[in-house]
Amino acid sequence: MARLLVAEPRTLSRPDRTFAVKLLEEVPELAATAAAAKRLEGVLRKKSDETLADVLAAAARTHLSDFVAELRKDITAVEAALCLPGTTSPAEGQICRIKMIKRTMYGRAGFALLRARVMHAA
Repeated sequence: MARLLVAEPRTLSRPDRTFAVKLLEEVPELAATAAAAKRLEGVLRKKSDETLADVLAAAARTHLSDFVAELRKDITAVEAALCLPGTTSPAEGQICRIKMIKRTMYGRAGFALLRARVMHAA
């Protein structure tokens, strides 16, 4: 249901589009929530010129209020992620590689063996 509500209408099949339109007409609160979610997605994906503060203020008046409250607890990290060019992709790649090595050892990976395999992997 969430996918239907936030997807671009032109990407949906006719039955799905009809269902989504009817649902949003019948439940105006859901329409406001879906609109707020789309606005937030636009800001987070840097496809919108709106400010994060404006979008969060609007979203706080919908059923997304709990989500917004949690997001505001670490708003500096969210703003930094939107503004700074840094990425954690290299670290995430290494973590995935280490997890894969550990999985291949079928539970026999104590720290010493895992360290040896990671440090001497070809």
